[in-house]
Amino acid sequence: MRIAIVGGGIGGLAAALFLRQAGQEATVYEQAAELREVGAGIVVSPNMARPLRKLRLLAELERIAVRLDAAWEFRRWNDGRVLFSQPMGEACERMYGAHCYVAHRADLLALLQKALPAQWLRLDHRCTGIGQDGGEASLTFADRGGRETRVTADAVIGADGIHSTVREALAPGADARFSGLCAFRCLVPQERAPAMALRPVQTLWLGPGRHFVHYPICAGRLVNVVAIAPAGDWRAESWTAEGKIEDMVREFAGWDERLRQLILSATDTKRWALYDRSPLERWTAGRISLLGDAAHAMLPFYGQGAAQAIEDAEALAACLQGAQADSAAAALLRYEEIRRPRASQVQLMSRGRELRNHLPDGPEQLQRDAELARGDPLRDSAWLYGHGLPSAPAAR
Repeated sequence: MRIAIVGGGIGGLAAALFLRQAGQEATVYEQAAELREVGAGIVVSPNMARPLRKLRLLAELERIAVRLDAAWEFRRWNDGRVLFSQPMGEACERMYGAHCYVAHRADLLALLQKALPAQWLRLDHRCTGIGQDGGEASLTFADRGGRETRVTADAVIGADGIHSTVREALAPGADARFSGLCAFRCLVPQERAPAMALRPVQTLWLGPGRHFVHYPICAGRLVNVVAIAPAGDWRAESWTAEGKIEDMVREFAGWDERLRQLILSATDTKRWALYDRSPLERWTAGRISLLGDAAHAMLPFYGQGAAQAIEDAEALAACLQGAQADSAAAALLRYEEIRRPRASQVQLMSRGRELRNHLPDGPEQLQRDAELARGDPLRDSAWLYGHGLPSAPAAR
């Protein structure tokens, strides 16, 4: 089969690698002239690390990432008091067959690109049209100079992100839902960051109307910061939109002084409004299907966007292994039947999670903190991290 993947992000490249591993001919078409990942840090949870091991990329991930051996940590907003600390390391490996890592998105994308032979990747190909008849699918691409290229394929996979051209052809007018929140993202060099932010720990500070996350990436050379706050008038859904450090400082005024120090250690910040989409009623039409954010854009509060895209990629390859051109549509429907319920569940459960993080000080906040103190988030995440393992429970 000839498989065309539209979009050269993490999901698209992983799909090409899994499909090639399954014996299929997959080519990635990416609109950018140079493959670069925007954004910053990413959590490589066990359900993402296990597929990367199947692609023989885990050893390289160990080199570029930070393994969360120590803990997840929840802290109180104004004084940094530890509300709960979840040991990771061997407990995570024992429960889920893999460790949990944090990495830079650009490093992970480069790792996937390095594993994909150059002839399987076509840069400067912006998808401008898509169609199909009974025999094959067709794609039209334009380059920066306006020149058009037409490609035919037995199957097309839209892995082209939240503003997907392929999704628009399958499910036109899918509405974006605004969360009322925005995210500030910045990177702080190791030498400028407070010592507490350099530990191999993912730290989540909980406070009224906001939360703040930081962890080291790039083998400890940088600290990734993500701060969630009310959006106000901000509506730009773009990872490249420039924010202002002074706005970030103002949003977290009165919080622990170490967070102020961490924010001021950054030289710039990106800021984007947080939207998601409702689960689609279908991902597949004939020879065309969707993958990753194109299929199930979700809020970041479970840190599962990229992990779900890689789960998609692995399942897609399993469904298409051994398929021929005349069975492509049936194989894509099997893929959707496997993946759409799972990804839709993660999408919906990511909604509203910020409400618990953003409680104002008072009785509900005290109850939440007490529940955290006696909880076991690692075990409670089995429905996410243990997906595909024999003993994994469903979400509660």
